[in-house]
Amino acid sequence: MMTKEQTTVSKLMSLALRHKPEKLGILLDQHGWAETNELINGINNKGYSVMLDDLEVIVKSNDKQRFKFNDDFTKIRANQGHSIAVNVELTESMPPDILYHGTSLRNLESIQTNGILSQSRLHVHLSDNKETAKQVGSRHGKPIILVIDTKQMHADNLKFYLSENGVWLTDNIPSQYITLLK
Repeated sequence: MMTKEQTTVSKLMSLALRHKPEKLGILLDQHGWAETNELINGINNKGYSVMLDDLEVIVKSNDKQRFKFNDDFTKIRANQGHSIAVNVELTESMPPDILYHGTSLRNLESIQTNGILSQSRLHVHLSDNKETAKQVGSRHGKPIILVIDTKQMHADNLKFYLSENGVWLTDNIPSQYITLLK
């Protein structure tokens, strides 16, 4: 279990590696990689005292496995969830027949009309279990779980990717593939 400071640093890393690298004064390459030493310096410039060992603990103990080092630990990136244009080198994968998407009740009408849109992110995030979907949905209000007919989507040539931390990703999901879990 991470300490309170490690959790705070993890959130700061998530912000910088997925959305706003400038918050820590770092640069991401085209594949989302940041220089590990630059990330450490950026975090420490925000008043923390972090070394490589600390980052290793955060990466290993992050419950959502959001981050990854390269083989020699000189670079680090987020596995998915970016709102900035990077190519994390996802491989197209065959999804299970159904996947789940958690959201809040207030979004249901829009989803029924427009489908699930990636919004500010590069992909829509899906899970292979209801519990994770409910947990995600509860962050946004009263949670609902949507069932996605990924078998039909795949048959209709829509693409899916499985990130390194087990999150299923796709582009926007048209409403005809979505049903509300009762």
